[in-house]
Amino acid sequence: MGRHDPGAGQYCPISRALDVVGERWSLLILRDMMTGTTRFNDLARGLPGLSRTLLTKRLRHLERFGVVERSGTRYVLTSSGRALEPVVFGLATWGAQWMFGDPRPEELDAQLLVWWMHSRVDTSGLAGERHVLHLRFADDARRFWILVEHGTPSVCMSDPGFPVDVTISSDVASLYAVWLGRLPLAVALRSGRVQLEGATAMTRRLDEVLQLSPVAPFVAAGRGATA
Repeated sequence: MGRHDPGAGQYCPISRALDVVGERWSLLILRDMMTGTTRFNDLARGLPGLSRTLLTKRLRHLERFGVVERSGTRYVLTSSGRALEPVVFGLATWGAQWMFGDPRPEELDAQLLVWWMHSRVDTSGLAGERHVLHLRFADDARRFWILVEHGTPSVCMSDPGFPVDVTISSDVASLYAVWLGRLPLAVALRSGRVQLEGATAMTRRLDEVLQLSPVAPFVAAGRGATA
C-alpha cells in the first residue's frame, strides 16, 4: 500500500477526520453503506460517476483507517464507521435546508433513481412470490422494471415477461422530487406529474411499499424551514 498523504497536516481533530473521510466520494460511499449497500458491485452501481478503480482505492483507504472492514464478499461499517452516521446525516440536514434547490440537468439520472428506489422497496406486506413495478419516463426512452421475487427486489432494463402490478409514469425530475421528499406523492398525483396504473389495492399502498429516500425527511424539513 502506498503512503497516505495527509491533507492539511494540522494537529486538530477536524483535520485528522478529513484525512480519513475528506477525499472525494468517501462520504457518498459511507452514505450508501449506511443505507444498506454492502457489495462492491452494488456500491459501483449506486455511484456511477466513480470508477471501479477509484472505488477500490477509497474502500482500501477506509479499511486502513478502521472505518470499513471486509466480511466475506461484503463491506461493512465498523463501530468507527457507524459513529459517522450523525455526521453524514447532519450534512443531509444542512444541505437540504441551505444548498438543495432545483436540480441541475446533469443530476437527473433515471437509471440511478430507479436503482435507489429499488433498494427502498418494503416487501414485508407483499403477498405472493413475485411482483413487478414498471417505470416509464416521458423524457427518457429507456424503460425500467423493479422485479420482486421471493422478497428480493432487482432492477431490469428489459421486460422480465411477468404481469405488471403497477406502472408509474412521470418525467424524471418529478419522480426525483417525490423520491427526495420535495413533492408529496398525493400532490404529484393530483397534478398529473406522476400517474399510476394498476390494481387499486396496489396503487393505494404504493407509498407504503415504495418508501422514500432516507434523506427525504431532511429535504421535507428543509423545505419547510426555508419557506
